[in-house]
Amino acid sequence: MASPSQAAPAFVRLAAHPLRWRLLTALADGDLRVRELTDLAAAPQNLVSYHLRLLRDGGLVTAARSSHDGRDSYYRLDLDRCARALAEAGTALHPALRSAPAPPRLLDGPHDGAAPAVLFVCTGNSARSPIAEALLRHHGGGRVTTASAGTRPKAAMHPRAVQILRERYGIDISAQRPRRLDAPHRRFDRVITLCDKAREACPDFGDHARHAHWSTPDPAAAPDAPAAFHQVAADLDARVRHLLPLLAHTPQPAPKTEEHP
Repeated sequence: MASPSQAAPAFVRLAAHPLRWRLLTALADGDLRVRELTDLAAAPQNLVSYHLRLLRDGGLVTAARSSHDGRDSYYRLDLDRCARALAEAGTALHPALRSAPAPPRLLDGPHDGAAPAVLFVCTGNSARSPIAEALLRHHGGGRVTTASAGTRPKAAMHPRAVQILRERYGIDISAQRPRRLDAPHRRFDRVITLCDKAREACPDFGDHARHAHWSTPDPAAAPDAPAAFHQVAADLDARVRHLLPLLAHTPQPAPKTEEHP
C-alpha cells in the first residue's frame, strides 16, 4: 500500500488539472490542432500550448507536423500509454488494484442488424484508408459496416498495403480497387480522415455523422517505405481497436413506422 507521504503518480498529477483534463478528453476522439483545442477548451492559446507541453513531456500526448500545412501541428493522445499509466496509478494506490489494461474490444451483445457504419478517407485510397477499413472489418467481427474512399483515388492499391495486410493479419485486399469520395449517398455514423490534406477536402455527411481525424503520414512517401508501412499498419491497428468500444455505444436511428391515413 502506498505511504501517506508518497507523491501521487505522474498520470494523476497530469490529468487532475481541469484544463489538461479537457485537453485529454478532446484528444480522445481524434487528432486536433492548437487553435481547435483552444476553441474547445475556451482558453488562451499560450495557456493551452503550455499545458500541451506538459502532457507531451509526460508522454501522454505526441505532436506531428501537418502534411498539408507544415506551419500546423496535430496533437494526438497516446491511448495505450494512458491505459498503462492508469494501471500503474491503481497499483500505486493499493496492490489489489494491480491489473493489466484490458485490450479494447467491441462490447458483447445481440446483433440486431443496425451495425454502426464507419468511413475512412484519405487522398489516394490506396494505402492508409483501405488498411484501416480492412482492420476494422477484421476486428469488428461482423458488427461494424465499414468502407473507405479517396478524394483523389489512385489507379490501384499500393502493393505494400496488400502485402502487409496479408502477412500480418491474413487479410486479402488484392481484388479491391481505390474508390472516389463522391457526394455521400450512404449514411455513416463516423467519418474518419487519415490524411491532413483529405481532412480539408472531406464533404459534410450530415449532423448524424461524427467526424474525427487521425493524422497519419503517407507511408508510400517515406524514405524507408517498408518500415513506414509496418509502422502505419501497427498504428492504425491500435487506433481501430480503441475505436471499437466507442462504436458499441453508437446510437442508431429509430426504425421508421408506417403512417396510416
